[in-house]
Parts: sequence; structure tokens; C-alpha cells
Amino acid sequence: MTPRFDLIGIVTSDMAASLAFYRRLGLDIPADADGEPHVEAELPGGLRMAWDTEATVRSFEPEWDPGDGNGRIGLAFLCDSPADVDKNYAELTAAGYTGHKEPWDAFWGQRYAVVLDPDGNSVDLFARLDES
Repeated sequence: MTPRFDLIGIVTSDMAASLAFYRRLGLDIPADADGEPHVEAELPGGLRMAWDTEATVRSFEPEWDPGDGNGRIGLAFLCDSPADVDKNYAELTAAGYTGHKEPWDAFWGQRYAVVLDPDGNSVDLFARLDES
């Protein structure tokens, strides 16, 4: 099945400051989230927005550096199953798109992979591991 655009992700150097900014734009983000390493908020229409600290990103990609073109904003597409993550990754890389991180079972409970769009932006493919 076709992956569904599900999440806009932001990597932040200051979680509290970033969340305060988006709260002022009307997002409903709990005040106790300011010290968390990963925060999510649902937007109208079901799309989600997520924030990760730099340390969180480096926990699974130690070489990550926002100055090397990896940027701070990423797009994430929800796949139907872990096998669908692998299938979509294989199809995209076979079509000539750059694979950034091959599919793996992430410690947060998802099958995950990252490809780059033609401009070098990270596009994540994911599925919950319990949805085989």
C-alpha cells in the first residue's frame, strides 16, 4: 500500500523554546513536555508534528550534524507494516533515490528507514513493529 504522509519532524537544540514558539501558534502541547527528548502533537486533519532533541537524533545517528545538509526538518510517511517499510525503501533506492539509513528495528518500537529526496531532505518511512 502507498505510504501516508503522517508527520513533520523538527530537530531542536532547545525543546522548551521550540515548544513555546509553536504553542504561541496555537498548537496544543502539554506544558510538562518541555523537558522530554521527543514530543508529538496532532494537527488538525490528523497530521502530526514532532520535535526531537539533537541528543535524541544522535542516539541513533551519532554522526548527525545539522550543518552538513541533514537539516532540522524531516518528513515521515507511515507505512502499513514493517515489511512495507522494507518494500518502499527497496523500491525507492532501486529507482535511483539515495538511501540514507537502511531499514532497521528502532528502539522506540518502529521499523524505520530514511531516504533522501532529490534536494537532500530526509524522508522517513516507518511502521509500528506490532503491526506486521
